[in-house]
Amino acid sequence: MCNLYRLDAPANQIATIFDADAGADPWHGGYVAPGKFGPVVTGTQRRRIVPRLWGFPPPPRGDRRVTNVRNLESPFWIGTLRHPELRCLVPVTRFQEWSGEKGAKRQHWFSVPSQPIFAFAGIMRDDGDLASFAFLTTDPNPLVEAVHPKAMPVILHPEDHDVWLTADWADAKRLVEPFPSQMMVME
Repeated sequence: MCNLYRLDAPANQIATIFDADAGADPWHGGYVAPGKFGPVVTGTQRRRIVPRLWGFPPPPRGDRRVTNVRNLESPFWIGTLRHPELRCLVPVTRFQEWSGEKGAKRQHWFSVPSQPIFAFAGIMRDDGDLASFAFLTTDPNPLVEAVHPKAMPVILHPEDHDVWLTADWADAKRLVEPFPSQMMVME
């Protein structure tokens, strides 16, 4: 489960790549971890960048923030997924997975060389005064599976950004698949 990623670009560069209004987003670049703020791209008409907290508040019987969404049929998620205005793009320059046994773990970083800034398929919620986001995961491709056999983030191709942000769920759901291994590298 991906619980650390980097976005090594300022908000104005992210805005250019995603054809979005940077607004007052203060992002200057760096890492994002659960419970920290990161920029997301929203908008069904005009795209904009907004800062949001990574991780939805824990469910009633949970004790940790929900950062990754895997069960897309769950009633807990389907209501959010069906509404395009609650979907977002999560800009990323690389993401991290761990391998090895406790006490001897190694970090592995994954990126998409053809896209210096790429996007995860994300969703948003506003719980009280808290604006938060999470991103979807799917089965891993062979590159990620060698390190993390359970799941990988849903990485969107640039031509699919509009579909994710605006389409009916039946169409957007088709984008939830492993990103091609040959288009990624592991550091």
